[in-house]
Amino acid sequence: MKNKKVEYINLGLIDYKKAWDFQEELFKKIVDIKVNNRNNQTEDITPNYLIFCQHPHVYTLGKSGKLENLLLDEKGLDEKEATFYKINRGGDITYHGPGQLVVYPILDLDNFFTDIHKYMRYLEEAVISICADYGINAGRIDGLTGVWINDENPRKLCAMGVKSSRWVTMHGLALNVNTDLNYFGNIVPCGIDDKAVSSIQKELNREIDMNEASEKLRRHLSELFEMELITQP
Repeated sequence: MKNKKVEYINLGLIDYKKAWDFQEELFKKIVDIKVNNRNNQTEDITPNYLIFCQHPHVYTLGKSGKLENLLLDEKGLDEKEATFYKINRGGDITYHGPGQLVVYPILDLDNFFTDIHKYMRYLEEAVISICADYGINAGRIDGLTGVWINDENPRKLCAMGVKSSRWVTMHGLALNVNTDLNYFGNIVPCGIDDKAVSSIQKELNREIDMNEASEKLRRHLSELFEMELITQP
């Protein structure tokens, strides 16, 4: 039986490692149910989760990333009050910080569709839709993951990197809303050195209400995946 109920969890501003550990806990919970169902021929329903949060300054390097794309040493990280983690998602290096909307869908894709390519495109489409809400014409660039403003000066608004096992997902997307873009100057974002990074704030030249942006993105994700979002009291 497909379960399209998704528990929405807003963690606010949270340390990256704490959020990562929480993701792993929920991820394992779903995988364990699936393994038990397979081994015992049971049909227990798997839950789904949608985590929204922000992080203090942190750089994360995916499995396929190159350490040389981090342009800071340990002293430089300390000076920037930033941390660094090698993590188990796909992709190269990226930055997370205050003013950036980070979304971690912990979904059993057996409840939706078993197609990682489609999953990634849906995440991108939700971000493209919220950009349109703010009057920004964003889209995709062939061969590159994420969401971009693709004009004569291509610039990235949203980075993506996911992990999937047994059709259960974790990690996700990071949308620059009011992000301090100076921190991207300390890395080669996603290993791409010939394109810029931007934010909704920079494109519109005004600060964006983070709660408003969260609600818009949550609505687009819910509609695309046909989720029934549940918020625990």
